[in-house]
Amino acid sequence: MPHTIRDIADAIGAQAEGDLDIIINGVAEPASAGAEDLALAMDPKYAGGLAKGTARAAMVWKGAEWREMGLQAAIFAPRGRLAMAGLSKMMDPGPMIGPGIHPMTVIDPSATIGEGAAIGPFVTIGPDVVIGNRARIASHVSIAEGAQIGDDALILNHATIGARVVIGDRFIAQPGCAIGNDGLSFVTPEKSGIEEIRETLGKRDEIRKQQWVRIHSLGSVTIGDDVEVGANTTIDRGTIRDTQVGSGTKLDNLVHLAHNVIVGRDCLMAALVGIAGSTRIGDRVVLGGQVGVSDNIFIGDDVIAGGGTKILTNAPAGRVLLGYPAVKMETHIEMQKALRRLPRLSATVAEIQKSVSKSGQEG
Repeated sequence: MPHTIRDIADAIGAQAEGDLDIIINGVAEPASAGAEDLALAMDPKYAGGLAKGTARAAMVWKGAEWREMGLQAAIFAPRGRLAMAGLSKMMDPGPMIGPGIHPMTVIDPSATIGEGAAIGPFVTIGPDVVIGNRARIASHVSIAEGAQIGDDALILNHATIGARVVIGDRFIAQPGCAIGNDGLSFVTPEKSGIEEIRETLGKRDEIRKQQWVRIHSLGSVTIGDDVEVGANTTIDRGTIRDTQVGSGTKLDNLVHLAHNVIVGRDCLMAALVGIAGSTRIGDRVVLGGQVGVSDNIFIGDDVIAGGGTKILTNAPAGRVLLGYPAVKMETHIEMQKALRRLPRLSATVAEIQKSVSKSGQEG
């Protein structure tokens, strides 16, 4: 749908100058922007690309001399990425899911489907499921018995929602995510090697055969409002109580939350984060890609962990962590500086040893 510069500026709460009636059909990087595109040049380093494209209008940084760039109109974005959030929402048509319920979908008669729902083909909705108003469900989605999903949900292709999962409003499930799987919960009749190693910190007196006995998952998953779950992300059901994800939390692709994990509000987890069982994550925690968190520990509010960090013990609120095992960011930086100095230090020590040895021989 086309928009004028005026429409866009009003929608994102930004100031605009120039010909505000220019029609915009899309957005593009400056060098590839056409006459009906809004070029994205929110930083001076992108300004050079405008001359390579044919955009008449651009989103630029505050104070930019847009007329000197050959533009006919400009939208000023003091905080570029925030402006992008509003702009991308305007320009995103969303998935094409036809209105109503597709005839090739199977819905149990006891399920409740809210007003205005759009459900694609090959969807399976089990007994006693409740789907909120205006939900959009793409093809090949499976929703098991007793699940409850709030208003304005968007559930994309091949997502699976397990039994008795409860989800709030404005939920987004990316393709292939699985919510409400059984957790990795097993026990051995005798003390296992894992238990022994935890007690002895690595010492093993005897290695014995062991067999794993399954502990069934009786809990489910509870998810708050405004949560997004990425493609192929998995959230295990709890063993007795529910695994929980707080409102506003966003999970990237290939994230795994194990059984009994509790995640607070407004957390952000990048791809390949893994949280082991029964760990509690506070509010507004940010975990970079490939962060691993051990089981049965607590991560305080506002913790930030850089990519690849492995958190093996409790982390206090507000701590910034890096490394394996995780340490404070400033400590990690000092450790890395020291590591880079090791070759030179080793050479210095060798020279000192050589001098001492030579002095001894001369004496």
